[in-house]
Amino acid sequence: MTEVSSLTGRLLVATPALADPHFDRAVVLLLDHDAEGSLGVVLNRPTPVGVGDILEGWGELAGDPGVVFQGGPVSLDSALGVAVVPGGPGCADPPLGWRPVHGAIGLVDLEAPPQLLAAVLGSLRIFAGYAGWGPGQLEDELVQGAWYVVESEPGDVSAPRPEGLWRAVLRRQRSELAMIATYPDDPSLN
Repeated sequence: MTEVSSLTGRLLVATPALADPHFDRAVVLLLDHDAEGSLGVVLNRPTPVGVGDILEGWGELAGDPGVVFQGGPVSLDSALGVAVVPGGPGCADPPLGWRPVHGAIGLVDLEAPPQLLAAVLGSLRIFAGYAGWGPGQLEDELVQGAWYVVESEPGDVSAPRPEGLWRAVLRRQRSELAMIATYPDDPSLN
Protein backbone atom coordinates (compact mmCIF):
# COMPACT_ATOMS: atom_id res chain seq x y z
CA MET A 1 0.00 0.00 0.00
CA THR A 2 1.22 3.48 -0.82
CA GLU A 3 1.97 5.69 2.18
CA VAL A 4 -0.26 8.77 2.34
CA SER A 5 1.30 12.00 3.59
CA SER A 6 -1.35 13.74 5.68
CA LEU A 7 -2.82 16.96 4.35
CA THR A 8 -4.90 17.51 7.50
CA GLY A 9 -5.22 21.22 8.22
CA ARG A 10 -4.34 22.31 4.68
CA LEU A 11 -6.64 23.93 2.16
CA LEU A 12 -7.82 22.46 -1.11
CA VAL A 13 -8.49 25.29 -3.54
CA ALA A 14 -10.51 24.29 -6.60
CA THR A 15 -8.73 24.87 -9.89
CA PRO A 16 -10.66 26.66 -12.63
CA ALA A 17 -10.71 23.32 -14.50
CA LEU A 18 -12.68 21.51 -11.75
CA ALA A 19 -16.05 20.80 -13.37
CA ASP A 20 -18.03 19.57 -10.33
CA PRO A 21 -20.58 22.33 -9.49
CA HIS A 22 -20.41 21.40 -5.78
CA PHE A 23 -16.81 22.59 -5.77
CA ASP A 24 -16.78 25.48 -8.24
CA ARG A 25 -14.26 27.95 -6.73
CA ALA A 26 -14.46 26.09 -3.44
CA VAL A 27 -11.96 26.38 -0.61
CA VAL A 28 -11.98 23.20 1.47
CA LEU A 29 -10.34 22.89 4.88
CA LEU A 30 -9.18 19.28 5.33
CA LEU A 31 -10.14 18.10 8.81
CA ASP A 32 -8.86 14.56 8.31
CA HIS A 33 -6.67 12.95 5.66
CA ASP A 34 -5.06 9.53 5.88
CA ALA A 35 -4.98 6.16 4.10
CA GLU A 36 -8.66 5.61 4.99
CA GLY A 37 -9.80 8.70 3.08
CA SER A 38 -10.34 12.42 3.57
CA LEU A 39 -12.93 14.71 5.13
CA GLY A 40 -13.20 18.46 4.92
CA VAL A 41 -15.59 21.40 4.88
CA VAL A 42 -16.12 24.02 2.19
CA LEU A 43 -15.34 27.36 3.84
CA ASN A 44 -16.97 29.65 1.29
CA ARG A 45 -20.59 28.47 0.87
CA PRO A 46 -22.81 30.45 3.28
CA THR A 47 -26.51 29.60 3.35
CA PRO A 48 -29.33 31.98 4.34
CA VAL A 49 -30.08 29.88 7.47
CA GLY A 50 -29.04 31.45 10.77
CA VAL A 51 -27.05 29.30 13.20
CA GLY A 52 -29.45 30.19 16.04
CA ASP A 53 -32.35 28.92 13.94
CA ILE A 54 -31.06 25.34 14.09
CA LEU A 55 -28.65 25.16 17.05
CA GLU A 56 -29.94 26.83 20.18
CA GLY A 57 -27.25 28.72 22.08
CA TRP A 58 -24.59 28.54 19.36
CA GLY A 59 -25.92 31.46 17.27
CA GLU A 60 -24.38 34.17 19.45
CA LEU A 61 -20.98 32.43 19.31
CA ALA A 62 -20.88 32.11 15.52
CA GLY A 63 -18.84 34.74 13.69
CA ASP A 64 -20.17 37.05 10.98
CA PRO A 65 -22.04 36.14 8.95
CA GLY A 66 -23.84 34.16 11.64
CA VAL A 67 -25.22 31.64 9.18
CA VAL A 68 -24.78 27.94 8.55
CA PHE A 69 -22.34 27.10 5.76
CA GLN A 70 -22.82 24.22 3.32
CA GLY A 71 -19.76 22.15 4.19
CA GLY A 72 -20.13 19.86 1.21
CA PRO A 73 -22.51 17.53 -0.56
CA VAL A 74 -22.32 14.65 1.97
CA SER A 75 -24.72 14.32 4.95
CA LEU A 76 -26.39 17.70 4.62
CA ASP A 77 -28.58 16.86 7.61
CA SER A 78 -25.59 16.73 9.98
CA ALA A 79 -23.70 19.66 11.49
CA LEU A 80 -20.00 20.20 12.20
CA GLY A 81 -18.60 23.04 14.27
CA VAL A 82 -15.13 24.32 13.39
CA ALA A 83 -13.56 26.82 15.76
CA VAL A 84 -10.32 28.65 16.33
CA VAL A 85 -9.13 28.69 19.93
CA PRO A 86 -6.26 31.18 20.30
CA GLY A 87 -3.42 29.44 22.08
CA GLY A 88 -5.24 26.13 21.57
CA PRO A 89 -2.31 24.11 20.31
CA GLY A 90 -0.06 25.35 23.10
CA CYS A 91 -2.48 24.36 25.85
CA ALA A 92 -1.58 21.31 27.91
CA ASP A 93 -5.28 20.49 28.15
CA PRO A 94 -7.56 21.54 25.27
CA PRO A 95 -10.81 23.19 26.38
CA LEU A 96 -13.70 20.81 27.05
CA GLY A 97 -15.84 20.47 23.95
CA TRP A 98 -13.01 21.28 21.49
CA ARG A 99 -10.66 18.84 19.73
CA PRO A 100 -7.61 20.25 17.95
CA VAL A 101 -7.25 19.41 14.26
CA HIS A 102 -4.39 21.63 13.13
CA GLY A 103 -2.78 24.41 15.13
CA ALA A 104 -5.46 26.62 16.66
CA ILE A 105 -8.18 25.11 14.42
CA GLY A 106 -10.35 22.37 15.89
CA LEU A 107 -13.72 20.67 15.98
CA VAL A 108 -16.44 21.65 18.44
CA ASP A 109 -18.70 19.14 20.15
CA LEU A 110 -22.08 20.65 19.31
CA GLU A 111 -23.72 18.38 21.91
CA ALA A 112 -21.80 20.20 24.65
CA PRO A 113 -23.28 23.29 26.31
CA PRO A 114 -22.13 26.38 24.36
CA GLN A 115 -21.15 28.06 27.65
CA LEU A 116 -18.23 25.59 27.96
CA LEU A 117 -16.49 27.27 25.02
CA ALA A 118 -17.89 30.79 25.06
CA ALA A 119 -14.90 32.29 26.90
CA VAL A 120 -12.17 30.61 24.81
CA LEU A 121 -13.49 30.70 21.23
CA GLY A 122 -11.77 33.06 18.83
CA SER A 123 -14.20 32.21 16.03
CA LEU A 124 -16.80 29.58 15.20
CA ARG A 125 -18.43 28.39 11.99
CA ILE A 126 -21.18 25.80 11.68
CA PHE A 127 -21.30 23.58 8.59
CA ALA A 128 -24.17 21.47 7.29
CA GLY A 129 -22.62 18.47 5.61
CA TYR A 130 -19.06 17.86 4.55
CA ALA A 131 -16.87 16.93 1.62
CA GLY A 132 -15.57 13.37 1.70
CA TRP A 133 -13.25 11.20 -0.34
CA GLY A 134 -12.64 7.44 -0.11
CA PRO A 135 -9.17 5.87 0.07
CA GLY A 136 -6.99 7.23 -2.75
CA GLN A 137 -9.82 9.29 -4.29
CA LEU A 138 -8.44 12.70 -3.29
CA GLU A 139 -4.92 11.70 -4.37
CA ASP A 140 -6.35 10.80 -7.81
CA GLU A 141 -8.04 14.21 -8.04
CA LEU A 142 -4.76 15.90 -7.09
CA VAL A 143 -2.91 14.03 -9.84
CA GLN A 144 -5.64 15.10 -12.31
CA GLY A 145 -5.05 18.74 -11.34
CA ALA A 146 -8.46 19.38 -9.76
CA TRP A 147 -7.09 21.06 -6.61
CA TYR A 148 -4.29 23.33 -5.45
CA VAL A 149 -3.03 22.39 -1.98
CA VAL A 150 -1.97 25.38 0.15
CA GLU A 151 -1.37 26.18 3.81
CA SER A 152 -4.35 27.29 5.86
CA GLU A 153 -4.43 30.24 8.23
CA PRO A 154 -6.70 30.40 11.29
CA GLY A 155 -8.51 33.40 9.77
CA ASP A 156 -9.66 31.30 6.80
CA VAL A 157 -12.22 29.59 9.04
CA SER A 158 -13.89 32.91 9.86
CA ALA A 159 -13.26 34.99 6.74
CA PRO A 160 -15.64 37.98 6.98
CA ARG A 161 -16.25 37.86 3.21
CA PRO A 162 -16.50 34.12 2.49
CA GLU A 163 -17.56 34.74 -1.11
CA GLY A 164 -14.12 36.29 -1.77
CA LEU A 165 -12.09 33.56 -0.01
CA TRP A 166 -11.12 31.68 -3.21
CA ARG A 167 -9.44 34.77 -4.66
CA ALA A 168 -7.97 35.85 -1.30
CA VAL A 169 -6.32 32.48 -0.62
CA LEU A 170 -4.83 32.34 -4.11
CA ARG A 171 -3.71 35.99 -3.99
CA ARG A 172 -1.62 35.42 -0.85
CA GLN A 173 0.42 32.62 -2.44
CA ARG A 174 4.05 33.39 -3.25
CA SER A 175 4.03 31.63 -6.59
CA GLU A 176 2.30 31.62 -9.94
CA LEU A 177 -0.87 30.60 -8.06
CA ALA A 178 -1.36 34.26 -7.12
CA MET A 179 -2.07 34.99 -10.79
CA ILE A 180 -4.89 32.39 -10.84
CA ALA A 181 -6.83 34.71 -8.50
CA THR A 182 -7.51 36.93 -11.52
CA TYR A 183 -9.06 34.07 -13.53
CA PRO A 184 -12.44 35.35 -14.80
CA ASP A 185 -15.69 33.82 -13.61
CA ASP A 186 -16.64 33.16 -17.23
CA PRO A 187 -13.53 32.83 -19.42
CA SER A 188 -15.67 32.94 -22.60
CA LEU A 189 -16.36 36.63 -21.87
CA ASN A 190 -12.65 37.43 -21.74
